[in-house]
Amino acid sequence: MTLMTALIAGLVLGGTYALAAMGLTLQYGIARIMNLAYGDMIITAAFAAFVLQGAAGINPILGLLIAVPGGFLLGYAVYTVILAPLVARAPNRGVLEVDSILTTFGLLFVVQGILLVLFGSNYTSYTFLNEPVNVLGATIAANRLIALILALGLGITLYLLLTRTRWGTALRAVAVSPQSAQLVGIDINRAAAFAFALGGGLAASAGVVISMYQTFTATGGVVFTMKALIVVIMGGVGNLVGALAAGLILGLVETLVSTYADPGLTLAATYAIFLAVLLWRPQGLFGRAVR
Repeated sequence: MTLMTALIAGLVLGGTYALAAMGLTLQYGIARIMNLAYGDMIITAAFAAFVLQGAAGINPILGLLIAVPGGFLLGYAVYTVILAPLVARAPNRGVLEVDSILTTFGLLFVVQGILLVLFGSNYTSYTFLNEPVNVLGATIAANRLIALILALGLGITLYLLLTRTRWGTALRAVAVSPQSAQLVGIDINRAAAFAFALGGGLAASAGVVISMYQTFTATGGVVFTMKALIVVIMGGVGNLVGALAAGLILGLVETLVSTYADPGLTLAATYAIFLAVLLWRPQGLFGRAVR
């Protein structure tokens, strides 16, 4: 593998990590929910894309139009039915975080069990545009290139919506200071529900993008939760630009280490760069220090 090919492959992987992490950083930064079942929502969307491709002949690009609204509605239902009661009874943010971790940890096994019953434990994949494309002298599969374009396009679109629209400004206000947001008439409970649902939509989009070029399994959600959490902390909790930058960095590091060192060292490299960022900037690359 040439250096250019490795770099493009790293960007594809990093773009996927960034897209996944954006949803988690919205859920935690605005709704104050640490969703440990987030990776299983990603895997659920990957299986949905697999079913749509195999049973209905709908390619994953069109499948996004079904999976993303489905992920949004699922996220909204989970928040309304399961998490809203926790928010209502929690006396402070610390208690809410502990309760949400325990609840979503249980939800993780529920979703994983359903997927195991429906699809089994084997690795799953499907063929979609697995054809070589020349990019800047490097050969890369067309599905990977499309995955990168979709990940970056969705991420940039979300960033513009959150920074250039009125409802986006309201969501960011809740993330910065829920108490102050209430004083200007923002319904923080409604904003939290919407942010959690939007995170579900992003998880679904990440799952569809991942399914285009990777194999996946019903028990693989925990890996994506871990990677998304690392990206969120590295970039700065609640910071979308930070999630994008950290995701790309993580993808590049993993690919370069796997290509030029040893594939067995990718996990070690991931944690090494994560620890380095925590030691250098505990608040994350784009986070603000708390005074």
